[in-house]
Amino acid sequence: MSAPGRPQHRRHAVPVLMYHHVSPSPGMINITPGNFERQIAWLAADGWTALSTAQFAGHLRGEPVPDKSVLITFDDGYLNNWLYAHPILLRYGMRAALFVVTGWVHDGPVRQCGQAQADQAGRLTHRECGQRIQAGACDEVIARWSELQAMRQAGSFEIHSHTHTHTRWDRQCAGRQEKAAAIAADLQASRQALVRHLGGVSEHLCWPQGYFDDDYRQAAQAAGFRYLYTTHAFGRNLPGGDPGHIYRFAVRDRDERWLAQRLRLARHPLWAPLYNRFKAWKKGLKPGA
Repeated sequence: MSAPGRPQHRRHAVPVLMYHHVSPSPGMINITPGNFERQIAWLAADGWTALSTAQFAGHLRGEPVPDKSVLITFDDGYLNNWLYAHPILLRYGMRAALFVVTGWVHDGPVRQCGQAQADQAGRLTHRECGQRIQAGACDEVIARWSELQAMRQAGSFEIHSHTHTHTRWDRQCAGRQEKAAAIAADLQASRQALVRHLGGVSEHLCWPQGYFDDDYRQAAQAAGFRYLYTTHAFGRNLPGGDPGHIYRFAVRDRDERWLAQRLRLARHPLWAPLYNRFKAWKKGLKPGA
């Protein structure tokens, strides 16, 4: 997928991009199909390699990857990922990792990507999608198992766990023992669903709402997840980095010029650490490398 490039052995960071929605509707954590295509087209034309999660895991272990490498990720598993993002990724020979909330995914036939412009479900905002999910109408806004299978077979998306219920158990449970048991059950249900519908489950897990603590991390590792993805943007994914704390930054609804500038900053050996420390300090977070 995309040009292989020339492997480099020096310590360089691999930025991890975080998307949620690709939809014509403006709003929170959404990018329009036009801007998404401009970004993906630029990545392909500029010689970037969209890594698989296996290649990214190898990078963290110190294995060489092309110098201009990036990992593209999507959270939740929205229908608009199938309707809009999937054909764009295919068009430019790029790929992404999709972290799905397995309890939201339903059975049913594949819906046609070519009708996306007329499909109102593909135009719903993040808030409207959340309202449909809360009302039990997940199938209206979440990709089906058949669509996840089609994306995986086509090579546009890998499918990984984003838990089964997308619940913050630290807010729901009275004590640590109850919380640990709930997290373990949630992760086990997600693993079972992925095995049942897709034939297997990986070691990659993305935290709901980006939240985790030691109890979450211990439960994930006990469940067989090693590579844990956060929403913490202010750090670099370097060789030898912690697989239990993978940094990602949210991609804005901007064109390729914004992405090019953001990637230059994320990879710069001097400016990236300074930027990360400053931004983390402003938000009261612990800075990464």
